Amino acid sequence: MKIRTLLRSDMKRLSDLYRQFWDEQSDVQKMEKQFDIIQRENSHLLLGAEEEGILIGSVMGVICKELYGECRPFLVIENMIVEKGGRRKGIGRALLSELEKMARDRGCTQMILVTEIERRDACQFYESFGFQKNNKGYKKKL
Repeated sequence: MKIRTLLRSDMKRLSDLYRQFWDEQSDVQKMEKQFDIIQRENSHLLLGAEEEGILIGSVMGVICKELYGECRPFLVIENMIVEKGGRRKGIGRALLSELEKMARDRGCTQMILVTEIERRDACQFYESFGFQKNNKGYKKKL
């Protein structure tokens, strides 16, 4: 398995991975346009896990600027996905490890994520990686 930066050409396969979890079709053309914008802004870390040339997992980190204290950035983790057949094989851990390294290299002070409470397997995974559930997160769909 290889962890690498996502490419524009990964968007179709990434759409397929997202559908495995969210059961919702993504517009690949819109994904490609958004990918181009993200690449220009340089505020996102987009990683993929590849095995035998096939994308089997991905994670997105969004670097956020801070206005208090030392004004150092933090990272918000979004869209963590591992192919259904590839779970519990170290793929998610490898993706998060590389994302953490990249966040540290960019001076981030912390990584933050939100996951659904009922996803006990995901909650256990994040806690095993060192995330603490000592905060309460809220989400409002718009």
